[in-house]
Amino acid sequence: MLPPSSYLYMMGNFGLQILVIVISFLQSLGRITMAVAVDVSRFESITMAPPDPILGVSEAFRADTHEMKLNLGVGAYRTEELQPYVLGVVKKAENLMLERGEFKEYLPIEGLAAFNKATAELLLGADNPIIKQQRIATVQGLSGTGSLRLAAALIERYFTGAKVLISSPTWGNHKNIFNDARVPWSEYRYYDPKTVGLDFDGMISDIKAAPEGSFILLHGCAHNPTGIDPTPEQWEAIADVIQEKNHIPFFDVAYQGFASGSLDADASSVRLFAARGMELLVAQSYSKNLGLYAERIGAINVVCSSADAAARVKSQLKRIARPMYSNPPVHGARIVANVVGDPALFNEWKEEMELMAGRIKSVRQKLYDSICAKDKSGKDWSYILKQIGMFSFTGLNRAQSDNMTDKWHVYMTKDGRISLAGLSAAKCEYLADAIIDSFYNVS
Repeated sequence: MLPPSSYLYMMGNFGLQILVIVISFLQSLGRITMAVAVDVSRFESITMAPPDPILGVSEAFRADTHEMKLNLGVGAYRTEELQPYVLGVVKKAENLMLERGEFKEYLPIEGLAAFNKATAELLLGADNPIIKQQRIATVQGLSGTGSLRLAAALIERYFTGAKVLISSPTWGNHKNIFNDARVPWSEYRYYDPKTVGLDFDGMISDIKAAPEGSFILLHGCAHNPTGIDPTPEQWEAIADVIQEKNHIPFFDVAYQGFASGSLDADASSVRLFAARGMELLVAQSYSKNLGLYAERIGAINVVCSSADAAARVKSQLKRIARPMYSNPPVHGARIVANVVGDPALFNEWKEEMELMAGRIKSVRQKLYDSICAKDKSGKDWSYILKQIGMFSFTGLNRAQSDNMTDKWHVYMTKDGRISLAGLSAAKCEYLADAIIDSFYNVS
């Protein structure tokens, strides 16, 4: 018996035409079903990830057409007209780069040497003995997030089983970073909802109770999301208990100079710990204070007890970075190095930081004044003024925060945090109305 293909060949073109007519007729009667085989995706088991709780706010904001809408979710500085701002000093630094015709070759794994020197000096002070004794290992990282991730990988590799203590609440990405690095973490009390202030006693108690040798993650200034910082006296007490328990302080410094307007004041907590001779880790970012959000420029610093230890730590940070991203980008690093390395640009930068910090302080004051003028209940709203930096923790719960968005078109994170950097003086009264309505009319 011949195979079917042989019969088709023998039928010729006329036979094929008859076959096509017969198949079409049978299809019309529902006698033949044409099926197409579909391969099941190898990625079928991958579920849809939830939207980022912070960046997702901006996506929702862009889709809103309301004329009074406010984006107070993402921590990015805006002008009084609520437009993105490029610092004048950044433009001048970039012009210098063009004039010099600087190359675009790969950087070393540890980054731009001039940047690493400048960032360590900004953090600790140029005349700090730690720098002169070469007891600090500095590696350029992918802004604050990438620098934290390098440190987390170092902890996982060389401090097996050590736990990181994180403030409750904290920046939303901290937990993701340590989870992905497989570093165990727990929380210490920080925010007191009753006072909308610092739960200092709870914080000290939890740090004391942590296993000896834990890493204590601290916000150097302008705590995110609360805007609540310890006083100088409280910082001393925190340092006392960390030393007593042989813990390792781990600072996240994202707002140096941007919180108070002073580079030195905003680094005082880190310098206090370093002056005590403590070994510590510090992640830095230049997203806020130089407005270099998209350049992803920052650093991880490890202060060690000896130059030899610092050299070994740096070698291992480089070893971790190499398979992760090979080496860091040069553009933002050169901007920082040019600004810090030129006395005129450096002074201009400090003036611009003071202006940015001053605008945020101004809208913070106006928001407080507007709320107090509208709310006759006698409620104490002074915590708004006591907070520092670009964020304010309003004390609103999730349902109240939803009301802010659904009714008032004010986009914010669900924990009640608002970014004052995205607020203009002209919209302070509108925001005050939204906060008062949400606080009193939503349970």
